[in-house]
Amino acid sequence: MLEQEKALVVFSGGQDSTTCLAWALDQFKEVETVTFNYNQRHKQEIECAKEIAAFFNVKHHILDMGLLNQLAPNALTRSEIEIQKGNEGEPPNTFVDGRNLLFLSFAAILAKQIGARHIVTGVCETDFSGYPDCRDIFIKSLNVTLNLSMDHSFVIHTPLMWLDKKETWKLADKLHVFDFVREHTLTCYNGVIGSGCGECPACELRNRGLQAYLLERSEDEKC
Repeated sequence: MLEQEKALVVFSGGQDSTTCLAWALDQFKEVETVTFNYNQRHKQEIECAKEIAAFFNVKHHILDMGLLNQLAPNALTRSEIEIQKGNEGEPPNTFVDGRNLLFLSFAAILAKQIGARHIVTGVCETDFSGYPDCRDIFIKSLNVTLNLSMDHSFVIHTPLMWLDKKETWKLADKLHVFDFVREHTLTCYNGVIGSGCGECPACELRNRGLQAYLLERSEDEKC
């Protein structure tokens, strides 16, 4: 039974990973989190993740992945590069090549050390902005590879894989963390906690989903 097992949540302190943390706490007996320092655009992402982990009273690991800054210079790892949406069919210039491949690989190594068989990540194919390493087929493939590479039966959980942002807000509400996610998480590419800057691609996606869910909830309450 899942409620008797331990999980490690790949954790950025954003809307998706915080919703996944709440989901994991609802599903598993013991939960820890891991955040990656890859010289991302805003260091407050790491501080935000640390504070949220402390709020939920879960152990928080921070792993240094600074090499990504050298291998994949882009708008998410270089503050001097302006954030831009991708052309039609292309991901925005915040896409970091191989990021989830490395994150989940290192998460699996840590998970084995702490006795966690389950790894939870907030990747999503519905709202994945063209990111190839957020696809379900990639996650399933990597899950097999990790199990073979370490001779260990990991299970990668993706509770948001087939949810759009409206449905992610709905899940947060169901898990009783809606207000917390709305006020205390950091999704914004410009480093603004909560509602964000309102202009970057991450904020547009988050806020569009939020407004759609608030409208749906309001209509349900009227019935």
